[in-house]
Amino acid sequence: MGSYRVSMDIGGTFTDVVTYDEDTGTFAAGKASTTPGNLSEGVLEGLGSVIGRTSDIGFLVHGTTQGLNAFLERRGVKVLLLGTAGAEDSYHIARGPRTRLYDLHYRKPEPLVPRRDVRGIGGRIAADGSELEPLDEAAVRLAAADVRAQGHGAVAVAFLFSYKNPAHELRAREILLAELGDDFTVSLSHEAAKEWREYERTSSAVVESYTGPIVRRYLLELEDRLRSDGLGVPLHVMQSSGGILTAESARARPLQTLLSGPVGGAIACAELSRQSGRRNLIGVDMGGTSFDVSLIVDGEPDVSAEAQLEGLPMLMSVVNIHTVGAGGGSVAWSEAGGLRVGPRSAGARPGPACYGRGGTEPTVTDANLVLGRIDPEGFAGGQMTLDTDAAKTAVAALGESFGLDTTEMAEGICTVANSKMAQAIRTITVSRGIEPRDSSLVAFGGAGPMHAVFLAQELGIAETIVPRFPGAFSAWGMLQTRIRKDFTEPYFFLDADLDAADMAATLRRMQEQGLATLDDEGVKPEQRAVAHAVDIRYEAQEYTLTVPLTDADEPGRPEFLTAVAERFAQQHQDRYGHANLGAPIEFVALRTTAFGDLGKPAPQEWPVARSEEVPHVVRTVVFDGRPCETMLIRRDDLGAAHRFAGPAIVVEATATTVVPPGFQVTVDDAGSLIIRAQQEVEA
Repeated sequence: MGSYRVSMDIGGTFTDVVTYDEDTGTFAAGKASTTPGNLSEGVLEGLGSVIGRTSDIGFLVHGTTQGLNAFLERRGVKVLLLGTAGAEDSYHIARGPRTRLYDLHYRKPEPLVPRRDVRGIGGRIAADGSELEPLDEAAVRLAAADVRAQGHGAVAVAFLFSYKNPAHELRAREILLAELGDDFTVSLSHEAAKEWREYERTSSAVVESYTGPIVRRYLLELEDRLRSDGLGVPLHVMQSSGGILTAESARARPLQTLLSGPVGGAIACAELSRQSGRRNLIGVDMGGTSFDVSLIVDGEPDVSAEAQLEGLPMLMSVVNIHTVGAGGGSVAWSEAGGLRVGPRSAGARPGPACYGRGGTEPTVTDANLVLGRIDPEGFAGGQMTLDTDAAKTAVAALGESFGLDTTEMAEGICTVANSKMAQAIRTITVSRGIEPRDSSLVAFGGAGPMHAVFLAQELGIAETIVPRFPGAFSAWGMLQTRIRKDFTEPYFFLDADLDAADMAATLRRMQEQGLATLDDEGVKPEQRAVAHAVDIRYEAQEYTLTVPLTDADEPGRPEFLTAVAERFAQQHQDRYGHANLGAPIEFVALRTTAFGDLGKPAPQEWPVARSEEVPHVVRTVVFDGRPCETMLIRRDDLGAAHRFAGPAIVVEATATTVVPPGFQVTVDDAGSLIIRAQQEVEA
């Protein structure tokens, strides 16, 4: 086995690679342009920029946006949906707009499967799991004939109460594979999401069917390329939950990889929280295409049991990430006399005007270059030389429509982008009762550190942290995580009716199942662990909160119900601002998570500064409409304990950090830039 632990994060504009050499204990980061037509080309180029031979890799993990992009761009495969006859319209009936009842502009989300591609299949399972009517196998065979005749690329099967008894779904798959071939994609709702709520479970199976063939094909092609290039270890894939799986397991459950690209940053923030002792963090990841916000609450990522994309629900463990279309490549444009920034992005091809690849529209990157906040000679680690004149031409053309000169227009673009990103932070914090001023802001992504201090200033956040390798921070986070597998068991009991012995037996069975599945992931028995949680709601409520169970929470102990009820009440108070301790509660589902530790890099201290002087040159940068003499600092020249005041620009291979006037920077022991307002530092 090789000595390098390697992670790769493919973004809309750049592919980031981070390596950790276990022999020397050192990190390195590389960046290559994403190759949309063939993503593996960008992956191999990125790998080649930081390691000599692929055979030197001893561990490899990858975050992919293939499934997410296919979903967002509506380029998944054509899906046939099989539902229980008489209830097959549940997918299109969906849910009412509970949170938007009075929104006159509300439009129902567009389903991935049109009504003409839904088939009702005879057969019925009762709510208790008993069979009321046998499966109509002839109808399933007719559906397979429709697939052949109409060119469907996958089938989703979602029968009533399959989470209690999956026999009909399993038999339907047997028939479909016999008719269509063993390699045909068939997604079963009880495997995609073994939970109640018919519509959400069906939607999960549909999304997996819609994106699954694309994810599987991509992973197979990437594995083949890496293997032929000399890779001798399994390829691992990041999951939406923040854990990883082997690519082989990810191909079996592609839904779990849907948000694997953005989630690496949240896991990196969680590791930064552990290393720095800061319990509450807001992570902001600004890349070339999007702006992603995640939370670390009391040292842990904010994980949910349900996600929504464009209004379509999916039942799966997922790190909560709020995304808006605001990145370095976001296009600035005029609409009805107002300035808009994004969500459309120039992407990697043609990219911003300054890339010199044929782009002519002004972007956020062009605006920052015009203001002097980007070093045109050292962009992307010196891989690109930016065309400042092209950026000025593009920004000036837009400025003419507003009666603004080039500099004013550039600042206007950045201001609008900052406002959009600040609102995204409010959406995931203030709207959920979380005060952003109680957290530190962690800035990463290629463009995140360029805008972070302005965002913190607008939101009243006192401290901004720019970690090492900020442009590849998400990739770094992938090296900090572990194998994760999630299991759910519907479990409906009022607290007064709870059979503690049965709950304990069910949790033990789920634990055994979870630990056993780690055999296929190459995890040694001594490196395995499990965690349990339970979904709880007040009696007669509809929605639940997931309450973790501690090692002391053994069902059957006299204090079990009291402890869990108190924990639920506290969570309810924190989330909704009220609780009713003592009111009847209802258990809805049991959750077990199996973890496998594959090791991770040891924390690395940053070399201490040899002198107080900060090496720099002086450039002119525009702040608040005024040209300012600004320090241009190479991050590699900074040591722990270095201090300097803004205005300053800190450049490095993966990102650029902008420090406006009135702010001071301190380099901590881990090499992170800690940025605070000057008056707060002096107070």
